[in-house]
Formats: sequence, C-alpha cells, structure tokens
Amino acid sequence: MTFPSRSSVTRLVASVMVALFAGNAWGQDASSAEGFRVSPVEVADQKSVFATVESTNVVPARVRIGGTVAVLTVDEGDRVEEGAVVAVVGDEKLALQTGALNARISALVAQRDQAQTELDRANSLFERGVIAKARLDDVQTRFDVVSNELKSARADRSVIAQQQREGEVLAPATGVVLRVPVTNGTVVLPGEPVAEIAQENYVLRLRLPERHARFMAEGDPVRIENEASDGAAVREGRIVQVYPEIVDGRVVADVYAEGLGDFFVGERRRVWVATDRRVTFVVPADYIETRFGVDYAYLRRPGAAEPVAVVVQRGRPLATEAAPDGIEILAGLQGGDVLVKP
Repeated sequence: MTFPSRSSVTRLVASVMVALFAGNAWGQDASSAEGFRVSPVEVADQKSVFATVESTNVVPARVRIGGTVAVLTVDEGDRVEEGAVVAVVGDEKLALQTGALNARISALVAQRDQAQTELDRANSLFERGVIAKARLDDVQTRFDVVSNELKSARADRSVIAQQQREGEVLAPATGVVLRVPVTNGTVVLPGEPVAEIAQENYVLRLRLPERHARFMAEGDPVRIENEASDGAAVREGRIVQVYPEIVDGRVVADVYAEGLGDFFVGERRRVWVATDRRVTFVVPADYIETRFGVDYAYLRRPGAAEPVAVVVQRGRPLATEAAPDGIEILAGLQGGDVLVKP
C-alpha cells in the first residue's frame, strides 16, 4: 500500500484552507460562486431640469350680468365645489324694473277682471238677442288683448327674476381658488371673471429645448426630487402628454405623479428626464465596498488565488434587469471583468 508523501498532504491541506478562507472572506455562496460579469448596458441619459406644478385646467368664474359685487364668499387658496356661490352681483335697475312690472301686472289684472265682467254680460245679452254679434266680438277681442298683455308682463317679470338669480356667480368646477381680482363694491360687466379656479388634476409641466423633443415620448419615466414630509427623497412620475407645438424654441410636456396636490400651484421642482441614450456599466450595490471614502470592486483574475481590489468611480443608482439595486460605474472597470462580493 502506497501512502502520499508529506509534501503532497501539506499542499492538499493548504489548498483546502485557502478555499475555506476565500469563501469566508469574500462572502461567496452557491448562487454567486461565478460572481458578476461586467457587461455594457444602454441606459437613458437623464438630465436635471425644472418643472412647474400646474393645473391642467384653470377656469374662470364669470359674472353673467353687469352690476356691483355685493357679496364675495371666497379668497385665494379656498377650496370650492362645483356649483357653489362664490359671489353675488347686484343691479339696482333690476329691482326698479321688477317694481314697475308688478304695478303693471296689477293694473292688467284689474283690466282683465273688468273685461271678463263685460264679456259675461255681453254673452247674456247676445243670448237674449239684445246686442248684435259684432258687439260680442268686440268685447271678446278686448278680453283677449288684456289677457295676452297680462301674460306678456308676467313673462317680463320672470326674465327680470332670472337676471336677478344670474347675479349669483357659481364655481364652474371643483378646485382651489388661485386669484380673486375683485372686492366688494367692484363694478363688473357681463363676462368679467371674479375668481380663477384650478381644477384638482395637477401635472408637472416641462419646457425643454426643442433638441430634446425627439427623445421624449408618452410613458417615459421621470424622477422628481421631493421634500415632502413623507420622507420620500424621490417620486416617480411619467410623461402623459407631449404637446406637438414648439413654443419659443421649447417643447412642452406634462408629467403625472401621485401626490402633486401637496405642492403649491406654480411651485418649481427639480426633475430628471431622459434626453438621450448612452452605454455604461452597472453593477449590483453589494459588489462595491467603500473604505475610508474610496470605493473598491474585487475582480477575479484567471490563475489568481484571491480577488484583486481595484478602485472604481461610483455614479448614481441605476436599476436594470440584471441589477435591480444597481450602481453606475464611471471608471475602473471594463467589459468582461468578473466581480466577486467583498
């Protein structure tokens, strides 16, 4: 029977110890035994720009009659419901016209009653053959004329009453009052606005140089820097509309995100939008180690017993399919490198 030499046993034990030390020191398990192979990926080149919180629709609450603002029920910042009364406009002439029509209607009612009495008497006399048919027709005509004048006067009074009701300025939509350009006692004309209301469907409006227009499309993701009290540093949004018209050399687009109602209308926010495509390297975050402010990655070299530490330049977090918690590497790695966890 042949036994292995002492030198062979020593080399075998040393190999086992190196393997165990490497496994414990570099944190490799069965799932990551092969490491992470670095390969270039194409990502969106994002640019930091400012967007403005705006309402998709700002609608004015307009007066329907001329007159003087008698009651103003809203102020800037108030929330109103559709159909709520935001102001009341009064016109003294309407009250005078109503009084005149009421007096005219009273006179016409008396004339109609008299004409009705004369018509009843004429019918009785005609049946007994005392008066001619022509006299009966004259009395009937007079009754019809007075009755129609009474209907006309009542219709005119209804018109005046409707104009008085139209003195109530109603909110055309549910939202927040942005501006109130009038005060109590202001004289207004028909069609003038007494309040401007922003509907509660807010967007972030982007205005970018037209050279970026061909890189923007509906559905593109947008990152929004957030300083809200919920603690979220970044909000995710998406482009919902790209306007086809270039205005002053800029393309306009709307971005929708949850919780935009927490911002002030007109507030500017920094956002990150895709303006081009580029190629870069992205590795999982747990493959990067930071020591004394310097970032290291560990490469597996062919024939090397231990991984080699190289200094890398860390970029921004960038999620990909291969690395959901990925970090962009700006320098220090090249395609084909195999990384192991530190």
